[in-house]
Amino acid sequence: MFGLEKRDTLLLGVVVVLTLFAPFILNPFPADSGLAQFNAGYPDLMQRFVIFGIFAIGFNILFGLTGYLSFGHAAFLGVGSYSAVWMFKLLSYNVVPALVLAVIMAGLFSALIGFISLRRSGIYFSILTLAFAQMSFNLAYSVLTPITNGETGLQIYTSDPQYLQSVDAPSFPNLFGAAMNSSTTLFFGGWTFTFSVGYYFCAVFLILAFYLAIRIFRSPFGMMLRAVKSNQQRMNYTGLNTRPYTLAAFVISGMYAGLAGGLLAAMDPLAGAERMQWTASGEVVLMTILGGAGTLIGPVLGAGFIKYFENIFAKINDNVLHGWFAFMPDGIEDAMVAIIHPFVGKGWHLTLGLLFMLVVIFLPGGLVEGGQRLGLVFRRKDKNAGSVEAEAAQRRSEAAE
Repeated sequence: MFGLEKRDTLLLGVVVVLTLFAPFILNPFPADSGLAQFNAGYPDLMQRFVIFGIFAIGFNILFGLTGYLSFGHAAFLGVGSYSAVWMFKLLSYNVVPALVLAVIMAGLFSALIGFISLRRSGIYFSILTLAFAQMSFNLAYSVLTPITNGETGLQIYTSDPQYLQSVDAPSFPNLFGAAMNSSTTLFFGGWTFTFSVGYYFCAVFLILAFYLAIRIFRSPFGMMLRAVKSNQQRMNYTGLNTRPYTLAAFVISGMYAGLAGGLLAAMDPLAGAERMQWTASGEVVLMTILGGAGTLIGPVLGAGFIKYFENIFAKINDNVLHGWFAFMPDGIEDAMVAIIHPFVGKGWHLTLGLLFMLVVIFLPGGLVEGGQRLGLVFRRKDKNAGSVEAEAAQRRSEAAE
């Protein structure tokens, strides 16, 4: 189906189901429950899950297949955001031309940086991409202020031309009249489910991006990229020029990042230089490694995992902790809050860092490897149970004879 093998079709189906039913899956607790703090089914967070999932999928095409570790992919994310906002300012709030320009500009920018950076490999390539990203950040922050609006960020004003904006069109990014910030809320018992136009718009792009990644992974082009990761020097000795393949992977990865940046601007029409900082590039590296570099669904899982911690655990402050342990005596309550305090709220990075260390040490293949190990354990149990039943049946038949 869709030119995919059975296993890949099943994986794509799982991604589609999880994406479409995310408002239900991410809201497991009633709104008035004490555990509602851990619900993640609100539009802003779900959109970030999807958008950074696209960002991580694209990065995985470069890092997971070729082994080239880029520390500058946030530059393409920022270029996509700036391009999309400029289309909103010049033409209209329609997201289609904004996303098209975001992908094109990110592709051109990544081709330029990749052409220079790919002359080196290993740590030298990583340092070059980091240098270009920081140069881009400084240009956007303090040099190209007429284009980027400096530290304030690029915004949309009523004085902007917006030549194609009609009077009756929504004054917010929209898809032919369907505003990205419009949503419908469903109340079912104690649960509240929110269905956002912006989320499902981004979800469609995630599904398409994931499908395209599968086709790339299974194609001869993807096999060539794997060969580059395995032993590029040996390929060069055979007379095969690998640079066009690595440059193509770099550009495709940059276009994915540009699409993610354009979607960020479509959900909130604001572009700032902070999206091009080295920390944003490091974040997508963490997402890919945490989920499972070189796997298909791993980067999506890693993006969701990190964004969940960033938005859920960061909101757990001392007041929330005191509410959780209010049933305890005052001294024990204060002690529990003091113990947990460094790991939540502003200290959520500490918890994420510890989890990342555990994954790297015990699950080098990321969360995907953890799922595979669990599946193997259950299959062994089923196999053992089946063998026991077969032996019992054989003994019963022998007794009957």
